[in-house]
Amino acid sequence: TQLDSNNTSAEKDLLYYMEKSELLRLNKKYKDSISTSLLADHLVDQWENEAKIRLGAVAETAGSVLLNDKTRRYDGHDYEKVMLSTRLAVTHLLNGDWDSARTEIKKTHEREAIIAELRAKETEELEKESKAKGITTTFKDLNGYPIETLNAPEVTALKNGYQSAFSHYLAGFVYETLNEPGLAAPGYRQAAELQPNVKVLEDGLAGLETRSSLLKPGETDVLFVVEAGSAPARKSITIPVPVIVNNLGVIPISFPILRSEPNRSNALTMVTIDGNNNAPLATITSLDTMSKRALKDDIPGIIVRGIIRAGIKATSQKLLMDQGGGAAIAGIALNVANVVTESADERTWRTLPGTISVARATIPSGSHELSLPGVANKQTVDIKGSHAIVVVRQIGNQVYWSQPLYGAKLPDYATVSINKSPDEADNLAKKKTAKKKKSSKKKSSKSSQ
Repeated sequence: TQLDSNNTSAEKDLLYYMEKSELLRLNKKYKDSISTSLLADHLVDQWENEAKIRLGAVAETAGSVLLNDKTRRYDGHDYEKVMLSTRLAVTHLLNGDWDSARTEIKKTHEREAIIAELRAKETEELEKESKAKGITTTFKDLNGYPIETLNAPEVTALKNGYQSAFSHYLAGFVYETLNEPGLAAPGYRQAAELQPNVKVLEDGLAGLETRSSLLKPGETDVLFVVEAGSAPARKSITIPVPVIVNNLGVIPISFPILRSEPNRSNALTMVTIDGNNNAPLATITSLDTMSKRALKDDIPGIIVRGIIRAGIKATSQKLLMDQGGGAAIAGIALNVANVVTESADERTWRTLPGTISVARATIPSGSHELSLPGVANKQTVDIKGSHAIVVVRQIGNQVYWSQPLYGAKLPDYATVSINKSPDEADNLAKKKTAKKKKSSKKKSSKSSQ
């Protein structure tokens, strides 16, 4: 593949594994996608452990970086780290493994908490660093930067750049399927808070107590997930920034900007089931908007690092120029090198969708013909169990339909809805997992005798 031909080194990075896992999932290679995602997840786990030890790399982020941001190890943007767990959960569901999906859902919450604490500390450190070095520049002072893209109402309305309504609605759906309403409720509630006034999100929480009793054997509660487009690309632009270092004046500093793709989700208004049953779609997450919010929150750190870096380069250049002769020539060469090497970090997870929309419908279990507005090809999908998930991805003119796989244990029909506290529900799930492991050990022991 082109991805492999562009990554020939033996040691692959986080971005490679994230991109490859998406491509494998599109080709319905769910097990391979999961194993690749877990390699990416292992690298994010390493970042988490380092973050806990050294306050989330605050010293590196706030301090000077001699070259530029793209020379640092790529740890993923915050929304990518969270979305990795969410997408791994979805792939587990497509592979028929609801228990593993639950594990990833739990990790999503934990990852969000680590990021929240980390960014709060990072902001505090950046403010101290800026004050100590007299840096007062903000991104509003960057003449030529497309500020309006980061100040759009839909961007500023987001709580942050890493929490998504889809991740939390999916959590509610998984916990509800596993008959854990005490854990499902916070997921649905958080989704509705992150994206207010969306009916499908409000119905998630409102119908939690009654849905299980209304669902009959032979029916399936289906979550349709429709993903459109691709996450925006990052491009580097160079902007002249005044730096007060020995009266050297304006120095070029590079900043990333986002190049969005056309939004195609507006045309995806419903999922049509068997030609006559329409399930209305609602766009509940925009990775395009989240990436803009993430960049908006990252800009202060990029400015501080850029100005410190520019100051170091300017000082080195002036020392050489003041010496005259060959040193002056070296100073000129250093100035040219500084301009050439100054480039913003353009790395980002491009195979993520631009938008995620959902619909939910209770339909008879069995085979159904599904279609989307304006999409020529229809798809027959087999639906089993009390709950199921169907994922559709539209990229340009191509549409990729998932076919959920079903393990030996299908999601079962809840006979009684027990309102347990989150701690009780979590402990119950742990006991179930321990019981399963004990049972499998016994079977293994018998087979070896």
